[in-house]
Amino acid sequence: MLLATSDSVAGREIIETLGLVKGNSVQSRNIGRDMMAGLRNIVGGEMKEYAEMLVRSREIATEAMEEEAKQLGADAIVGIRYATSSVMDGTSEVLVYGTAVRLK
Repeated sequence: MLLATSDSVAGREIIETLGLVKGNSVQSRNIGRDMMAGLRNIVGGEMKEYAEMLVRSREIATEAMEEEAKQLGADAIVGIRYATSSVMDGTSEVLVYGTAVRLK
């Protein structure tokens, strides 16, 4: 599956637009991550525990979007965008969406 943030694929023609596809993942913090992040909040530095959590959350959301596109018979997903939000205290949602297409 070809994934692109652009609305087209260089050297390929979009012959059919299949529709919107999306995926999301909601992750919550845990006590171990919170303790390490709390220390970094005091002394400064990158909060690797949260960064890793968000990377994994993006991967899960992207895989779900790809699966939805495969079910439509897509070759590619174009116009991909990511959004992150806080669902409630201590949780984060990653949403990814794009347009499933067939290529020539």
